[in-house]
Amino acid sequence: MLRQLIMRDIGLKLLALALAVALWIQVAGQPVVERGIDVPLGFENVPERLFVGGDPPDDVRVRVRGPANIVSGLQPGDLVAAIDLAAERPGRGRLFDMFAGRVRVPFGVEVTQVFPATIAVSLERAGTPRPVRVVPDIEGLPAEGFAVGRITAMPASVEVVGPESRLAAVEEALTEPVSIAGATSRVLATVTVGVADPMVRLRTPGSAQVTVEIVRAPAERILRAVVVQAGDGGHVESVEPHSIDVGLRGPRDRMEALEDTAVAAFVDLAGLQPGRYNLPVTVVAGPGIGVTHIDPSRVTVTVRQESAR
Repeated sequence: MLRQLIMRDIGLKLLALALAVALWIQVAGQPVVERGIDVPLGFENVPERLFVGGDPPDDVRVRVRGPANIVSGLQPGDLVAAIDLAAERPGRGRLFDMFAGRVRVPFGVEVTQVFPATIAVSLERAGTPRPVRVVPDIEGLPAEGFAVGRITAMPASVEVVGPESRLAAVEEALTEPVSIAGATSRVLATVTVGVADPMVRLRTPGSAQVTVEIVRAPAERILRAVVVQAGDGGHVESVEPHSIDVGLRGPRDRMEALEDTAVAAFVDLAGLQPGRYNLPVTVVAGPGIGVTHIDPSRVTVTVRQESAR
């Protein structure tokens, strides 16, 4: 029986032995060198309902030794440093020694040192998932003569999960940038959604459809020498200055057709006794037209005594 087991697949076994011997001869014939390399740090077998916190480093510095042809060609992705958390419980400031066995290296390479030698990790209980709003990240400006209108995201909110201590501070989830550079019409984009805090993540990874409305930019215009109205009945002796400049903003077609008499400027004299007053000017424009500025915004009005009849 033992002989049969030994002789089974004897060809493949001899080939494997030959390859191993050839590899050993190749490695043994190379000079031994040492080298330092930054290696990504990961965590394995994290218990359910626990999150890794405490701001551990993203990578560690590993010094390795081995044949020159292997060590000189090593890339950061060829080595992995990992801490197994399978038997760990919640707690802050847990310390883990970074011994050589925590670093996986190619055959023939030996780990001689890991820095830092100790990693501090906090294992925190998961907080209750909570919804946060999705905020589109918009880049660039539309074409000249156009402006950004309504911006929406679908879905409008997502649920995030993470350590109890970090969830409360998360107010929003951001999308990947959506460019509107040079746009003259609505922009639609499907982009990935994420959270800035690396310890918090979406409960269900996904994307959002962002809609950016691009509208005609409103036009601006200045009406000059708009007469200020100040009551009637002969009670007003003077208004200084008697006219003002009014800045307006609205749809381009309406602004181009706007007549100089399309706005009314006045001061309120209700309840004033005879005298000299510095009063604010009120300007009324048509629907959909906004007043951007009034120059000057106040005028001096002299109210005289009403003559006896």
